[in-house]
Amino acid sequence: MRILLKLSGEALAGPKKTGFDEETVRKVALQVKTLVDEGTEVGIVIGGGNFWRGRTSENIDRTKADQIGMLATVMNCIYVSEIFRSVGMMTNILTPFEVGSFTKLYSKDRANKYFAHGQVVFFAGGTGHPYFSTDTGVLLRAIEVDADVVLLAKSIDGVYDSDPAVNPNAKRFDEITIDEVIARNLQVVDMTASILARDNHMPMWVFSLNEENSIVNTVRGDFGGTKVTVSDK
Repeated sequence: MRILLKLSGEALAGPKKTGFDEETVRKVALQVKTLVDEGTEVGIVIGGGNFWRGRTSENIDRTKADQIGMLATVMNCIYVSEIFRSVGMMTNILTPFEVGSFTKLYSKDRANKYFAHGQVVFFAGGTGHPYFSTDTGVLLRAIEVDADVVLLAKSIDGVYDSDPAVNPNAKRFDEITIDEVIARNLQVVDMTASILARDNHMPMWVFSLNEENSIVNTVRGDFGGTKVTVSDK
């Protein structure tokens, strides 16, 4: 099985809400190691929100703000990959643009070579272009490398019909189609990523990173979140 795991930058910041929380990242690393040891191929995409929310600024050009965000994801991947290495995994970081000797340039063949050697592959830098989010980046890479599913580890335990922070009666879905997500604008991922998932038949499983052993449990089938399904290929 090959999975693409999307982690938010804020989730990795833990209670501090900014920067890194090493204990949080280590818990993620140990879960991923369990999966890798069982033969699962794992790719990782990380957001940059623990460092940068450039779209909230009116004083920076959108293209430049997005470039800063892309670099924030590179920093996150370098840090997290080192924590992964410290618990015994092999890792490589791929970016869609040159970052000197810090990373390697992305190609599908290179990613597949690393997967074949049991390495965790970090896809940093988003798509490499402004106006596209890391949501779009994770769906794009998942489709390119023929992943079986995208795992979205969030601070919330699934997809709801409204914001549970605002509506205490919000209903959580156990399963929902991507067509319904798009029609109801439920924002599991942004609209560009949702349409990519729909058109390329890429399922997404949404669950809480805060629940004990949630990544391992999700892959093993002990799933407590929401499965976003797609039509058969």
